[in-house]
Amino acid sequence: MPTWVPQAAKRYLKHTEAGLSIRALARAEGCHASTVLRQIRRFENLRDDLLVDEALRSLGRIHFPSNPGFDGKETAAMKENGICDETAPSEEVLACDGRRILRRLCENGAVLAVAAEMDKAVVVRDTEDGRTTRTAVVDRNVARAMALKDWIVCKAPGRISRYHITAAGRNALNHLIASAENAATGFAEAQTPFEGTQMPWGETREDMPEDDGKPRRVRYNLGESPLVALARRRDKDGSPFLEDSLVRAGERLREDFELAQMGTRVTQDWERFLTGGVQGSPGPSGGSAGSDAAKARVMGALKDLGPGLGDVALRCCCYLEGLEAAEKRMGWSARSGKIVLRIALQRLKRHYDDLGDAGAMIG
Repeated sequence: MPTWVPQAAKRYLKHTEAGLSIRALARAEGCHASTVLRQIRRFENLRDDLLVDEALRSLGRIHFPSNPGFDGKETAAMKENGICDETAPSEEVLACDGRRILRRLCENGAVLAVAAEMDKAVVVRDTEDGRTTRTAVVDRNVARAMALKDWIVCKAPGRISRYHITAAGRNALNHLIASAENAATGFAEAQTPFEGTQMPWGETREDMPEDDGKPRRVRYNLGESPLVALARRRDKDGSPFLEDSLVRAGERLREDFELAQMGTRVTQDWERFLTGGVQGSPGPSGGSAGSDAAKARVMGALKDLGPGLGDVALRCCCYLEGLEAAEKRMGWSARSGKIVLRIALQRLKRHYDDLGDAGAMIG
């Protein structure tokens, strides 16, 4: 089975699909029979969860083909709708998509929605004006893996199940971010995906290099992006400091930025596209056509913004740096960053408006 499948889920499948007894599993794996029994009961209770049930069915059909096991009316209905994806995501795909989706789910009011007739899962978030904005899309088999690993949980199943991020999902996101940064600085071998030391919530990281080789301090507030926090502020006349259209423009840039990380080189050298470097042209990255196109869109937007505005947009929208950190790095006066960021978002919105349909969010 894929390495990301939890050990308890493997034991459950061996018991239900291969017919191994609880005592036989305990003897083979060197643990007490009561431990295996508790794990099997837990996963049996989790079968009411749509995504967990689908994940177990899929793994059962792939790795225990001689046993009809989970085939039934639900499986037939899924196949008729064309959403019964038998493939399990690789470790790399789960890490990349997991980092992207879990970040979205950390935003206030964000949930992952999935229904039986949907071939993909979507992340939606409520806006200040009561509307719902779709911020990301993920393949259904990746969503299944996230539910099986207890990164997301559905508290109220229904025709449309809504999943929230769990404490385990937040810890996994911290580790995924650290792993991506360590890979960029040459310390990837020190990390094992989804295992090892878990970083505390909101830890200040110092392993992202500066242009001069010194570490760059970035405080991750995974609960929300700086744009969402600014959108809640009000001007003197009571109107939102950031209109919803400006937030969507920043989210569009962030979406392309995250998609651009999905190529062979997961972490791009974006530092050279900041002040003095936004005029560069996209070169071959060795990634997929989709990630190359996303990289070209990010570079086109930064080139249109120009130095200064491109810096603050990249740092706040993509790196999720706070305004205080951006002001300090750019040498601006205190509380001036939010004004510059709003100007950058207005210019960014105009850039996407000029693109027409090509400027719409993919997710």
